[in-house]
Amino acid sequence: MTSRELDALDRQILYTLQAEARRTSSTDIADELDASASTVRNRIQRLEADGVLRGYHADVDYERAGYQLYTLIVCTAPIPEREELAEAAAAVPGVVEVQEVMTGERNVMVRAIGVDGDDLSRIGEELDELGLRVSDEDLIRNTHRSPYAKFGDGDE
Repeated sequence: MTSRELDALDRQILYTLQAEARRTSSTDIADELDASASTVRNRIQRLEADGVLRGYHADVDYERAGYQLYTLIVCTAPIPEREELAEAAAAVPGVVEVQEVMTGERNVMVRAIGVDGDDLSRIGEELDELGLRVSDEDLIRNTHRSPYAKFGDGDE
């Protein structure tokens, strides 16, 4: 994976999009950053093409949507198989996010939605069948996000 050098405008665009991508247009960003809307649109397209900006995601409150069992399942995968197992875990019905962690133990974090305890058990069993060792399961109450501060400071 190659990284690309971001300038101050790129970082400020990323900061603004992280703060509120849904309700922010390129014109809004341009006005805030004293740039033209076409410059901002071009920069966003380049950030997307370079793989820096990978997508726009809905932040769902699962409890309000009627799914109270939003769960973090902490797993361990053998290091050589971690990426492959994480990708396979993402395909398990009920799994909404999988993160690979750079440690030997507890190196795959799975966020899943279960409609009841039996559903969560099924998800755990499917993860186990894939070759992930489940070491902990916790119900998630809330998730709080904020944009990365270094993108918003405007420094090189």
